[in-house]
Amino acid sequence: MAHKNFRKEDFVQNNEKQYQIEFKKQLVGEGINLIVERLNEKHEYETIQAQITRSNDSIFIIWDQPFDGRIIFEE
Repeated sequence: MAHKNFRKEDFVQNNEKQYQIEFKKQLVGEGINLIVERLNEKHEYETIQAQITRSNDSIFIIWDQPFDGRIIFEE
């Protein structure tokens, strides 16, 4: 499994006042087995159940606040 790290600064606020980050499908695939992990205060990754939406060639991870983390996906 491959992963892609992201930082809370990578999130942008959407019209619903939630934060989202965009990944291109060509980078992470269709996102069928996508796992989202958040980096906690102990600097350990914890799996979260974030909202995931797809639009055209992009996959969006949506959360109520930005966070440092990573996505894990099949290559």
